[in-house]
Amino acid sequence: MALGTQVVWLFVLAIPVACIAWTVTHEEVFREPREYCERQTQQTRGYLRRKFFFLFTCEYCFSHYVAAFFIGITRYKLLYQDWRGYIIGGFALVWVANQYMSLYGHLRLDLKKERVEISKEQKELELRQAEAERKRRAA
Repeated sequence: MALGTQVVWLFVLAIPVACIAWTVTHEEVFREPREYCERQTQQTRGYLRRKFFFLFTCEYCFSHYVAAFFIGITRYKLLYQDWRGYIIGGFALVWVANQYMSLYGHLRLDLKKERVEISKEQKELELRQAEAERKRRAA
């Protein structure tokens, strides 16, 4: 596979890796299992057991396993056509996926901030309108 094609595959393959890792570790649909895993990481005594449950609470950690899964089913390799290509491709895939998740996290934070600011401005406007109405009735 040509290098240009490998790079395109890298950026495209990182999208589902990021999507799955983010959804499992952040979204509401997996909240209950994630909370269970968080409790297990804090309460379980065994080191390996704690690390196993931590895997499902950390998007960076989980993205390694999702990337390995996608590399396994697509046989994606980067730079080398032997086992080294899998390793380099895997770490590159994790890095790109985590860049996507970082951008998505910042975007969500900005959108939430805008919603809070809009809500605050709406409440202030409603208060000013109510005050003006009260003054109008009093006059």
